[in-house]
Amino acid sequence: MRALDVRNEGVRSGKARAKEQSVVRAVREETGDVLSVRETIRVLMVAGGTGGHIFPSLVVADELRRRGEHSPSPGVRFEIEFLGTTRAMESRLIPAAGFPLRTVQAAGLKGMGGWKKLRNLLLLPRTAMQAASALRAFRPHVVVGIGGYLAGPVMLEAGLCGIPTLLMEPNARPGFTNRALGPIVRKAAVAFERAADYYGTKAEVTGNPVRKAFFDIPAKEHRPPFTVQIVGGSQGSKAINEAVVASLPHLRADRERLRFIHQTGEQDYNVVCRAYQEQGFNAEVSSFVEDMPGAYAHADLVISRAGATALAELAAGGKAALLVPFPAATDQHQRENARVFERAGAAVVIDQERLTPERLAREIRSLLGDPQRLVAMEERARSLARPDAAARIAEMVASLAVGA
Repeated sequence: MRALDVRNEGVRSGKARAKEQSVVRAVREETGDVLSVRETIRVLMVAGGTGGHIFPSLVVADELRRRGEHSPSPGVRFEIEFLGTTRAMESRLIPAAGFPLRTVQAAGLKGMGGWKKLRNLLLLPRTAMQAASALRAFRPHVVVGIGGYLAGPVMLEAGLCGIPTLLMEPNARPGFTNRALGPIVRKAAVAFERAADYYGTKAEVTGNPVRKAFFDIPAKEHRPPFTVQIVGGSQGSKAINEAVVASLPHLRADRERLRFIHQTGEQDYNVVCRAYQEQGFNAEVSSFVEDMPGAYAHADLVISRAGATALAELAAGGKAALLVPFPAATDQHQRENARVFERAGAAVVIDQERLTPERLAREIRSLLGDPQRLVAMEERARSLARPDAAARIAEMVASLAVGA
């Protein structure tokens, strides 16, 4: 079978070709299909709740789909289905990417208390039954999860049924669900070297999958007017929004030299818009940025939370960043992520409890006032990028399909 093309890798390795050929042979031996029949590997992607879970899963799913479409007949075709909740983000993003979405009822327990925790506990049996029903209906050859409260019951159910499982761990420190799943899953694709210790020989350091468009962002010449982009995660950050708004009076002397691109989330959109207008700043404000690579192309500096996907996109795009880790993130994983970038010289980190308007204004002015420092930070960010992450995870999925 001729090698398939892999994005960002060029010619496929002999090892990768051998894996795909073994997939074809195994399916033929099991089903007795003749060579003219195109084999199908069914992959269930478990992702939902936040962009940090959904976007990397979509990148891997797209890589699998692309391989199947470009494979010469007879070859391997990947049939991919997503399992998520009815939350708006996955209900919008996953079907828009051309993948079917099956939904179940699920809710988290970590950080919950009182009646809300009891209510979510009572939902667990229903979640488990719906997960089992989804597995029976789709009959996946491999289940891929990226953490979160839905991944736990689905990956556990898949493991009990003997279905091979692959865990994607995007953070430097795995969260509660992914740590609990460590003994259950067959393989773990981790984004950071330090996370591999949690999974032992099951782990492979692949990086976090990122859309190709981020790698195509050209280097930017840093000169006035400088563009500051604020990204508080896919749902916005109230703390960052409030700090930026409060910092504007301290930046008034520089307002002719500054431009802002600000993703606020739904709740703070009107307040932030009004603040920029009242202070006389040039700003492009939106509740959600659909074309993040396009926005990054204009940015001289990005102010962001430190979610794993956000950092992978910053690295791929080669962007200097001022990071404000979310303090309530499970097991402080955002702080661990941010410190990796800080130690590499790719970012400045301000813990949220120290995020004063004066400090924020001072850091913005200092970074934009030193273009050579920005360039150095951009180069160090790019050094952390893993352009082959999706391809490597796709190969892990293929190998699991034949019990490799």
